[in-house]
Amino acid sequence: MTEPLRWITAYLDQPAATAPGALAFWEAVSGTRASAPRGDHDEFRTLAPLQGDGALRFQVVGDGEPRLHLDLHVDDVPQAVEGAVALGASILAEPGTHVVMTSPGGMPFCLVPHQGEHAVPPPVTWAEGHTSAVDQVSLDIPPDLYESECTFWEALTGWTLRDEDTPEFMRLLRPPTMPLGLLLQRLEEAPPGGAVTAHLDLGAGAGADPEVARHLALGAEELWRSAWWITLRDPSGRIYCVTRRSPGRPISS
Repeated sequence: MTEPLRWITAYLDQPAATAPGALAFWEAVSGTRASAPRGDHDEFRTLAPLQGDGALRFQVVGDGEPRLHLDLHVDDVPQAVEGAVALGASILAEPGTHVVMTSPGGMPFCLVPHQGEHAVPPPVTWAEGHTSAVDQVSLDIPPDLYESECTFWEALTGWTLRDEDTPEFMRLLRPPTMPLGLLLQRLEEAPPGGAVTAHLDLGAGAGADPEVARHLALGAEELWRSAWWITLRDPSGRIYCVTRRSPGRPISS
């Protein structure tokens, strides 16, 4: 994409039936406070950090399962759309203020006008003494789409693609001005529907275990644990991870 990426936001798309509880959960988990609702149906909120600019937002949707999409903030939306289409993206809708698109593998994202966001929120320090941060979005990619999606997202963001020394992961190295990273995960098999999806990763470093305990106390359920990350499900059914990646590590790594 020839239009530089200025900011990135993760959008929690939440079915209306579970939206109130999910909003409260993610405020508590991320250490943010929801803005006043906006939009024609009061469907949008920003989860505003105590310091810095928001990089996590919440949208009430009609039905389906909890899901996630990305907002990519640019100065020139039409030019960015033209570049994304040339890379293989598809346009789904043009509401006027932004353009809704999908990657070639079906991952939804929006190109939106940059509105001056620049201050990366610092990690939150909790009463237990550890810190955590909403650190990155993991793109969950079916195996047959993995190489093409890696190529697409590298070109779309302009970020350098780095091999993580394991066959199932690649990382896009974010600039220090970006609040969220992008991890590209190769799934063992395609999910129902076969499209690319995404989930949030919160980094907690050495504090991952007390961080998970904090989430469990808020109503999350632990699903799986490895040496590097813990997979959880929030009370509404959304899958996400707490990782042992330190929130204080340089954000270009």
